[in-house]
Amino acid sequence: MDHQPKFFENLSGAGKAIGVLTSGGDAQGMNAAVRAVVRMGIYVNAKVYFIYEGYQGMVDGGDNIVEVSWESVSSILQVGGTVIGSARCKSFRTREGRLQAALNLVQRGITNLCVIGGDGSLTGANLFREEWSGLLEELAQKGKIDAEAVKKYAYLNIVGMVGSIDNDFCGTDMTIGTDSALHRIIEVVDAIMTTAQSHQRTFVLEVMGRHCGYLALVSALACGADWVFIPEYPPEEGWEDTMCVKLSENRARKKRLNIIIVAEGAIDCHNKPITSEKVKDLVVQRLGFDTRVTILGHVQRGGTPSAFDRILASRMGVEAVLALLEATPDTPACVVSLSGNQAVRLPLMECVQMTQEVQKAMDEGRFLEAVKLRGRSFENNLNTYKLLSHRRPDAELPKTNFNVAVLNVGAPAAGMNAAVRAAVRVGITEGHKIFAVIDGFEGFARGKIKEISWGDVGGWTGQGGSILGTKRTLPAKYLEKIADQMRTNNINALMVIGGFEAYLGLLELSAAREKYDEFCVPMVMVPATVSNNVPGSDFSIGADTALNTITDTCDRIKQSASGTKRRVFIIETMGGYCGYLANMGALAAGADAAYIFEEQFDIRELQANVEHLTEKMKTSIQRGLVLRNENCNENYTTDFIYQLYSEEGKGVFDCRKNVLGHMQQGGAPSPFDRNFGTKISAKAMQWISKKLKETYRKGKVFANTDDSVCLLGMRRRNLVFQPVAELKSETDFVHRIPKEQWWLKLRPLMKILAKYKTSYDVSDSGQLEHVAMLPKEAETGAI
Repeated sequence: MDHQPKFFENLSGAGKAIGVLTSGGDAQGMNAAVRAVVRMGIYVNAKVYFIYEGYQGMVDGGDNIVEVSWESVSSILQVGGTVIGSARCKSFRTREGRLQAALNLVQRGITNLCVIGGDGSLTGANLFREEWSGLLEELAQKGKIDAEAVKKYAYLNIVGMVGSIDNDFCGTDMTIGTDSALHRIIEVVDAIMTTAQSHQRTFVLEVMGRHCGYLALVSALACGADWVFIPEYPPEEGWEDTMCVKLSENRARKKRLNIIIVAEGAIDCHNKPITSEKVKDLVVQRLGFDTRVTILGHVQRGGTPSAFDRILASRMGVEAVLALLEATPDTPACVVSLSGNQAVRLPLMECVQMTQEVQKAMDEGRFLEAVKLRGRSFENNLNTYKLLSHRRPDAELPKTNFNVAVLNVGAPAAGMNAAVRAAVRVGITEGHKIFAVIDGFEGFARGKIKEISWGDVGGWTGQGGSILGTKRTLPAKYLEKIADQMRTNNINALMVIGGFEAYLGLLELSAAREKYDEFCVPMVMVPATVSNNVPGSDFSIGADTALNTITDTCDRIKQSASGTKRRVFIIETMGGYCGYLANMGALAAGADAAYIFEEQFDIRELQANVEHLTEKMKTSIQRGLVLRNENCNENYTTDFIYQLYSEEGKGVFDCRKNVLGHMQQGGAPSPFDRNFGTKISAKAMQWISKKLKETYRKGKVFANTDDSVCLLGMRRRNLVFQPVAELKSETDFVHRIPKEQWWLKLRPLMKILAKYKTSYDVSDSGQLEHVAMLPKEAETGAI
């Protein structure tokens, strides 16, 4: 798709006024969205107004509707909830209330509204828009506004962003706040697991989701829960017996704890509620297990937003302003959302209707349909959970007589263990024997290989690092020994989970096929590296966890300077030559600049950045943040940049530097990485099964075509298998990065939000899509 880049410089907001409000339940990341709307609005020369306390503030007017400046949204990026307040508003539901709201807006010339809230808030906004011209005429008849104003402010434009921790809005992969809520749940589950382990307890956890089981389902996937109850998929008749059998079987297998997750809206197949207390009583009465209930409640709405939510909300906020600038009286009210890692615009009412359809299907007991209506991502989560949590009896398992080896290669990345667990369990379900290789290709050559069972990988999802052990060593110098091991153990397929070394390793193994028949087997790679530098995939396992570590650290570092004089921090991130962590970390932490290898910079740019910061520091802004990728430039080192800023900022600000180092590789995996690792790895193992069937001839597996050595990657909206041979042309082998990287498009976004003039290619945005047209295969940049 070759299109001429379209830049928004020619979209001017001069003479326009935008009102921004948050409504309904709060969600982490709303502030990031508010900040992006304000800064983007001011950037295009529009006036921007805060509307405090949601629709209530719009009806009350007065001090609730205030024009804001650039500095008004400084330092709110890392704050949870919403700084402009949110309230449930009865009066806006009446025509009188909306009439008063219209008057308050017209008096300030506001005809563009950006509404951040759930489906109720967005439906209200749409009704307001439809009534707008009638409301103005009524105001004119009552003599409150003149005929000139009716003409001048004839149309109201509305763009919505969905802020809801439940992820219950159709048409969007992830709503603002969902990822952060998952972070809260997983933090609690990880903490509970240690105490449950000590006492051999069963824990019943109740999570939010009155009408939507997304949080319950994904957290169950991410922590390997024994059982999950969600409203869209009620358990079958007799579930009480099935669940108790499953729990006691797990105990018999030496599992010291059980975790059961219940969504607050969970129901049985007769639409009767299943409560956490009911589940607890059942376990106690039938099994006599020591059982405790933990209701997470509003903890899930609280806390600081995750890196994913900050980036999502910042992208959505900028997209919302573009949508308002391009809106005409004929365009329907739209919501901006994310599909894969692609920003899309969808007609607001289509999404609302589809969301209501799900509820209707559930009320009428059409549960399979409800799951389908929730979208492909939800359905995949459910299928993956069912596949991994319930072990079928040996007698029911197929027997393929194929042996599949799984190994980790490269540096450790959080989420690798979740990927190994999924591979092992799916492999066993498909009827294969699974062998775990210890310490990568080096361990393989030394014969460190053993069969691994279903129970061996229990509890692995939440563990950081690589339990199997991993090395950066490439296979080239061990080819003969690895071939021997493959022959000895009769290995029929290979699954490699790792970073750039894993990709190079597969290239070496496929090149060695001419010499060694042992390598003529299906091989697949699942990308796992904090650097996110593997060609063929927009995301790799581990990058989200590293990004959250960087973001958290930047928050703390910024806070360390509060109350002192003005200060700028220079922070060095990992990533090799790939600037993903520095760039996205800068976007998530609200940095002023990010120096990366992919975008060459010279002394003039450094000088301009220093001057820009100096000007900013002369206002009410107290702190600056500059991120630098470790290999962005061999001469402009972190020390050099630190010294330059220190010298040039004398008298205005002082400087500190931090090298984040290996803390970016450690830590428990984020919900995104656990989930992405689980789903991508399960899919890779299913591909191996398919390839084994295709290549099994005359009693042996023989695969020597390019399409039998693949990398499974996330591309825009889909998970795709790509032959590694075809990816060679997309790779810069010297710097170990892909030649084209999607996230470079987000560079200008960071600069705009940091008050730089820049040009931003918006050719990808702007097309209004329809809900039903969203590709059904859409897997997620979401989880």
